[in-house]
Amino acid sequence: MFLRQIANSEIREIPDGRAGVAATLKTMADLVREYKKNARIRDLAAQLTADLPNKDYYAEAVRLHQYVRDEIRYLQDVRGVETVQTPTLTLDLGSGDCDDKSLLLAALLESIGHPTRFLAVGFRHGEIDHVLVETKIGREFIAAETTEPVPFGWRPPDVLDSIVMYN
Repeated sequence: MFLRQIANSEIREIPDGRAGVAATLKTMADLVREYKKNARIRDLAAQLTADLPNKDYYAEAVRLHQYVRDEIRYLQDVRGVETVQTPTLTLDLGSGDCDDKSLLLAALLESIGHPTRFLAVGFRHGEIDHVLVETKIGREFIAAETTEPVPFGWRPPDVLDSIVMYN
């Protein structure tokens, strides 16, 4: 067991491994459901997409992805402590790690009607060590990696393990 600090400074003890990843993803999904209704999040999503053609859902997702990828700095968690920030705290700080940036992007997307899910991935069997957002456009979920300078739709190669959490 280890301690994981959650966004509101509450500290919870959760298990290591897959069970801990699942617990973190659940916390993230709960925060998306809460913050997609936040006026600041919705206003930002509306501002960022204001100049796009009506109902161009793909362009909306691309624009929000680019904003989080390029304007929010990647910053590691405190050494030895996994933290999850609220989307508004990530905006205030202008930084966060993969879960914080993914959480912000999912809240922005959901605030303007885009279904999302989190995809936690690992590059070694039995180890999950990264998370990204996928959003559904039409009939398919499209990846949105926020920590690397890659285009919307890029998926990490060589994934050997994964967990999906719908928001």
